[in-house]
Amino acid sequence: MILFVLICHFFMEISVIIPTFNDEVSIKKTLTALSRLQNISEVIVVDGKSTDKTLETVENYKEIKNLKLIKFTEANRGRQLHAGTKEATGEIFWFIHAGARPVQGSGRQIKALMRYREVVGGNFRVTFEGKSRRARFLTWLYSNLRTTGIVYGETAIFARRETYEKIRGFKPFPVLEDVDFAKRLQKRGRFVHINLPITVMNNRFDNKKYSQSFVGWSFFQGLLWIGVPARLLAKGYRQIR
Repeated sequence: MILFVLICHFFMEISVIIPTFNDEVSIKKTLTALSRLQNISEVIVVDGKSTDKTLETVENYKEIKNLKLIKFTEANRGRQLHAGTKEATGEIFWFIHAGARPVQGSGRQIKALMRYREVVGGNFRVTFEGKSRRARFLTWLYSNLRTTGIVYGETAIFARRETYEKIRGFKPFPVLEDVDFAKRLQKRGRFVHINLPITVMNNRFDNKKYSQSFVGWSFFQGLLWIGVPARLLAKGYRQIR
C-alpha cells in the first residue's frame, strides 16, 4: 500500500502557470529555462492584453510541447493566475513570474515533497540577476524577508490543486495577490521552502527611479508586516514594474 501511494505521488503532474503583461523582454528566458526541466507536464501563459511582442513570442515558441496561451481581457495578475488554474490539468500548480528562471531539479524537488499529504505547497530561494550592488541587495533582502512569514510571487509558489480549490485560489487583486494567497495557503498545512534558486530579472527596480520605487514598495511592505490585509492594500498599491 505504501509503495502504491509513493508511485501515485511520483506520477503527479505539475502545471506551470505564468501571468504576463508586456513581458517581451523576459518571457522567452523563462520559457527556455522551463523547457530544460523534466518534471513539468504543461506550461500555461495567461496574458493580460499585452501591447508589445509578448503574445508573438509565446505563440512562436516551439521548445515546449504542452504550451498553452490564454488571452485574458485585462492585466490583473490575481485573475490571470486563477484563470490559468481553470485550464490546468496537473495535481500541482506552480506559479512563476515572467522573468523568473528555475534550475534543473526544481520539479523533482516539488514532487518529492508533495508526496507528504501534510504539505500543501511551498516556494524557492530567490536570486536577483546580475552582479550589481542593487541585485546583491535585493537578493539579501528577499532571503531575510522569508523570516517574516510573508511570501511573494517572485519565490515561485507551488500548491496542491486540492488545497488551492478548498481556499478558492487567488483573489482578483491586480497586486499583492501572492501575499494574500500564500497566507491562506499556509493556514491549511505545511508550507515548505526549497533551497534551490529561482533567478529573477531585476526589472522591477532597474530604472532611474529606483529609490522612489523602492521607498514606495517598502512602505507597503511595512503595512503588510504590521498586519494590514493585502486585500485593502491592493486597492491603493501601484504595481512597480
